[in-house]
Amino acid sequence: MADLRVHTILFEILTRVPAKDVGRSKSVCKQWYALLSTQDFVRIHCSRSLVSSNQRVLLIDDLTCSVHPIIFQSNDYGPSSIVTFPFHHQNNDVSILSHLNGLLCVCLNHTYELLLWNPTTTAFKHLSTPDSHGFYINNLDAIGLYVDADDDYKVLHIKRRSGVLGVYVYSREVDSWRNIPFITRQEYLSPHFNWSAGTFCGGTLYFTVCECWIGGTNVVICFDVNSEQFKEISFPPVPSTGMVQGVLVNVKNELHMFASTGMFEMTIDLWTLQGDYWIKVLSCPPIPPISLSLWCDITHYVTNGNWFVMTKLGKLFTIEMDMKPFECFYPVTWFRGFKGAVFVETIVSPSI
Repeated sequence: MADLRVHTILFEILTRVPAKDVGRSKSVCKQWYALLSTQDFVRIHCSRSLVSSNQRVLLIDDLTCSVHPIIFQSNDYGPSSIVTFPFHHQNNDVSILSHLNGLLCVCLNHTYELLLWNPTTTAFKHLSTPDSHGFYINNLDAIGLYVDADDDYKVLHIKRRSGVLGVYVYSREVDSWRNIPFITRQEYLSPHFNWSAGTFCGGTLYFTVCECWIGGTNVVICFDVNSEQFKEISFPPVPSTGMVQGVLVNVKNELHMFASTGMFEMTIDLWTLQGDYWIKVLSCPPIPPISLSLWCDITHYVTNGNWFVMTKLGKLFTIEMDMKPFECFYPVTWFRGFKGAVFVETIVSPSI
């Protein structure tokens, strides 16, 4: 009984320590190594790590890859630490496609290979196979990372090749890919439609699918990760008189969309999904005219009370939120001119 009590206390303490300290603690003794390696420990530790203080910004440029802590009081970054990629690459040609619970799904641009990588533990896993699974082509493919009801981390890969759409799921548990059916409109196969990366929220992966011209079709494709069924829901009712861009955001397990419309002057609205319908949360004043090249690079993030709309050249506009603080950053692909993302430090492994 005493041993069980000690084990329980130890479990409760160690599931609350930072991820990097867990890695060091594995070398204490065999008993600790066994405890800290169990799936129950990893799952509970991950759930307790998903707080703003554990968030980090990873930035990649042509010369370096760096990780920065986030200082919420000043809406800025703390001192950086340089990260060395544990896998072979060429001149930092690494793109971050999706991420979840400390795992990043990345593409090596010179080989098109997909990998799962935990930048905190440095562990990684190649997902490409000899039978052509796990190879990503930019502007044609879409990726979503998720975890199902059985706690199995999976990658959904939507591939468009010569007018044929294929959908494949990689399972970390069984370390293999398999094909699943996808019933959708034939026109979504066209390269005129731009698919976003998947945003995981409430057991569903969401993708925006937008036609690349003024007045084009814009929809949201939903993938239920447990039933593996797809469905289509409408876009928020935004004006179609200009270019339309919708970016999906998971804020405290509620799906939001930052929808921007316009051409020479942009309007930006924040929407939240309730059921299959979008409810407008707020609108910001129009952003002054900027060049189309900058408009295409707009990104944004949420912090404690404010929403920042940015381009790669700096902050454009600040929205003061008259609502409870979100206390999280939105993870983006392009961030202040760098490739990168916001991730949480965890001990989740890319392989079993």
